[in-house]
Amino acid sequence: MLRSTIFTAGFYIGSALILIIGSPLLFGKRKWAMAGLAFHGAFVLWWMRLIIGTRYEVRGRENLPKNPVLIASKHQSAWETFAFPHILDDPALIMKEELMSIPLYGWFSKKFEMIPVKRERAAIALKEMISEAEIRKLQQREIIIFPEGTRKLPGAEPDYKPGVIKLYEALNIPCVPVALNSGLFWPRGDKRRYKGTIIIEFLPPIAPGLGRKEFRETLINRIEEKCTALTKEGSAERTRLNNLSS
Repeated sequence: MLRSTIFTAGFYIGSALILIIGSPLLFGKRKWAMAGLAFHGAFVLWWMRLIIGTRYEVRGRENLPKNPVLIASKHQSAWETFAFPHILDDPALIMKEELMSIPLYGWFSKKFEMIPVKRERAAIALKEMISEAEIRKLQQREIIIFPEGTRKLPGAEPDYKPGVIKLYEALNIPCVPVALNSGLFWPRGDKRRYKGTIIIEFLPPIAPGLGRKEFRETLINRIEEKCTALTKEGSAERTRLNNLSS
């Protein structure tokens, strides 16, 4: 718990300093600001490894086709929101519009040209999200969506929303499912962080053109099956590390 407290304090202080020192990037080119975002991601990953002892491993990079690409990722933790900008070239995350109003954080999100979604407006929100995603497609970017819309605990019942299907149909580009086990080490609703190896895996892409039902079933099956395997792998490692430290 002490290490987790130190990590959290350093995370917020470091993030605030990076935002303040990097504020001039708001007035420069977007790619400069994206480099700052990648740096912040690298800082978070480094700090977590230094203080907690949490490493990370990226698998399946060979499954990433040339941009543009739609990436549909499991969302278990805040970890992946920091990891993606560091791991990928030019990601555009779909995020809640209300986050755009947060001073500095929201301003930078607009500078990064992330994709806002007004979740309370349903059909209109989907149309606006697709319109923004079409622009990011023309920019040759990685378009990232968390299909369940929020963080889910490892092993929780899946709840995939229709937004990912709408994007898949509209964009007509490959969709790469992503599985991970970050929720074991940076759990939602838990102040503690845990030592071990977070694994994020890019799975074989789903080609454009599938019907809605086939795409949905393929996406869910690939993500959930691999997440189950990664959770077992991560849980075994946590148990082993706990036994070594006890």
